[in-house]
Amino acid sequence: MVPQELEMLGRLVLAAFLGGLIGLERESLSRPAGFRTHILVSIGSCLLAMVSFHVTAAHEGLAQADPGRIAAQVVSGIGFLGAGTILRAGVTIRGLTTAASLWTVAGVGLAVGTGLYIPPVVTTVIVLGALIWLNRMDFMVYRRQQEVLRVIVDDTPGRVGELGILLGRHGLNISRIEIHTEGDDALAELTFFVRCGPDVPWNILFGEMTQVVGVRSVHKL
Repeated sequence: MVPQELEMLGRLVLAAFLGGLIGLERESLSRPAGFRTHILVSIGSCLLAMVSFHVTAAHEGLAQADPGRIAAQVVSGIGFLGAGTILRAGVTIRGLTTAASLWTVAGVGLAVGTGLYIPPVVTTVIVLGALIWLNRMDFMVYRRQQEVLRVIVDDTPGRVGELGILLGRHGLNISRIEIHTEGDDALAELTFFVRCGPDVPWNILFGEMTQVVGVRSVHKL
């Protein structure tokens, strides 16, 4: 095996390793694209980058070839793959961070495939820092701003969904819901545990919630 092929194998291994590190973080959170997907994206991008430069070098002087053309198609293709990880549930959209991580991993693979080593390694470290530490900081901030709302409603279908959509419209993220029935009164007590910012217009929100059909009372604990 010639030294050039050994270097190519080393690039593939490095690309798989870097992509796998980011994929492990996504896998730990049970995201749609995890460990294996990120490895495949990274190693595939690396391989296509090496093929592109190899073809360009092989036809040098014989035909005009652009080594960046395949890389451009990789970026476009990853956009479609990332779109498959984005899910919408009511007013909440999930998967944007995973889609962005796939796009970044593709860039890491392309960089390794073109012979760059320090930039993709540094990029991986920064991405992991953003995914792990910034997520923890965000959680700590929102944990200090958790509120508990108690709503008394008629015990009929659809009330939880309507109130959940309304809360989401005002930027409140529901972390947990508890439901208790009130005996024979056909009433239910809904307790919403929400995370929110400091500038929630509570009076306006409560006014809109009381206008929902079947809502008897709303108050914050």
